[in-house]
Amino acid sequence: MFEGPVQDLIDELGRLPGVGPKSAQRIAFHLLAADPVDVSRLQEVLQKVKDGVKFCEVCSNVSEQDRCRYCADARRDPTIVCVVEEPKDVQAVERTREFKGRYHVLGGALDPLAGVGPDSLRIRELLARLGGTGPAADETEIAEVIIATDPNTEGEATATYLVRLLRDFPGLSVTRLASGLPMGGDLEFADELTLGRALSGRRAL
Repeated sequence: MFEGPVQDLIDELGRLPGVGPKSAQRIAFHLLAADPVDVSRLQEVLQKVKDGVKFCEVCSNVSEQDRCRYCADARRDPTIVCVVEEPKDVQAVERTREFKGRYHVLGGALDPLAGVGPDSLRIRELLARLGGTGPAADETEIAEVIIATDPNTEGEATATYLVRLLRDFPGLSVTRLASGLPMGGDLEFADELTLGRALSGRRAL
């Protein structure tokens, strides 16, 4: 244990996701040794993030304006919505350059053990978009929802829950990202679940 503000800084850094005690200590001492100008710049950026960044009124992605750049872009297809867990997932999909629709950010995934239930996510907002109410009510009717939650236990539970809710919307196509073998991988090293999904999701050539 260190004294006073140093330990307080280590404790606060340790609360960040993915930062363990050792990493928190290294970051704290790096900041102590850093040039005051660099520390001030970090302080300013953190304050700007808290003061200037908000959530898009339509999709809940992070944005500087009321609507994020994807929802404000008239060139994107408003009839297709890709549902993701976090804003970082939006960037992952964008990097593929394959998706030209819009997004809906849930703000996490169902995790009952951690106290994250349906009311903790932005599911009501998604249903409002599909029902033609809320900030996106003036947009074209949504024809397809792509569920792009993570392929883990929480993501699968969220996808299953969403499918049950969305199948009651007439004329709505609900799809899920395919799971399969990674490019450049060896078949012999694939686990049973991944290989099984690759087989069930096979397509004609």
